Amino acid sequence: MNFQFFHIIKTEVEKALGHPEQHMLNRYQAAKRVYYGRKRTLRFIGNSVFILLGVILAGFGLKGFLLPNGFIDGGVTGISLLIHLETKIPLATLIMLINLPFIFLGWKQINPLFGMKTIVAIALLAAVVAFVPYPVVTNDKLLVSVFGGFFLGAGIGLTIRGGAVIDGTEILAIFLNRKSILSVGDFILLFNVVIFSVAAHLLTIEVALYSILIYLAASKTVDFILEGIEEYTGVTIISRHNKEIAVAIRKNLGWGLTIYSGKKGYGKSGENYPTDIIFIVVTRLEVSRLNAEIEKIDPNAFVVTQSIKDTRGGIVKKRPLK
Repeated sequence: MNFQFFHIIKTEVEKALGHPEQHMLNRYQAAKRVYYGRKRTLRFIGNSVFILLGVILAGFGLKGFLLPNGFIDGGVTGISLLIHLETKIPLATLIMLINLPFIFLGWKQINPLFGMKTIVAIALLAAVVAFVPYPVVTNDKLLVSVFGGFFLGAGIGLTIRGGAVIDGTEILAIFLNRKSILSVGDFILLFNVVIFSVAAHLLTIEVALYSILIYLAASKTVDFILEGIEEYTGVTIISRHNKEIAVAIRKNLGWGLTIYSGKKGYGKSGENYPTDIIFIVVTRLEVSRLNAEIEKIDPNAFVVTQSIKDTRGGIVKKRPLK
């Protein structure tokens, strides 16, 4: 047999088995697809749990506290409660009907997936309100205002964590914000001022005042659910002794940090030279410890702190108090 014959056999075998490099690449791509598929599945399950739990808690706040005592909340939920109290139309029907325009708006302005999740979440809330027999917890007005707002806010916050909403006010505010100089918060505030003013006219001023308390409790609970118990703070440090400060942060505090290059501007000293800038993310409770370490090394360091809503990735850790 000659060399050409061996070459033909080798070629045919490679065709049957595939090239080693291509085979390894296919295995890598398959493993990558499995990995990201698993992550998407886990994310979907987690979001579904958040939405379901949020709907259950919001339903408990409505039927266990607000409805039996004739109180309302802000937003589309508040409009639904107000119309229900005045007309006796089932609350579940009103929640679906009044939210429909906002669902359509979210579908168009945000994305279809958000719209689909919101449809499911609002439909589940309507079903819970219609069919789940929640117990009436208390008739004390103050307790109803505080805890009714807490459970309703927890439900709204968890649903947002799941990627949906059960109240269309935020969608409308985002849409109007794009066409006006007012912020989303300004629109929500104005929207609720109108609702509570109408409630004071149709119901009583006392009910309107308690309803404002419910809204405040719900808003604070939503902030707590979305931002967490420990707000993160970003700290930027500019100092002549940046190396010593970086070592102290790593060794004495055991925290990670980021160093990037910058350039000092002309100040009182008239100097202009390159410098390293330190950036670190810590919890609000850890800022004082960080400042104490900086003071030991450079009391004149320029330190800027800013609030951070959320973080992802990196090595930010919540450390226990010592």
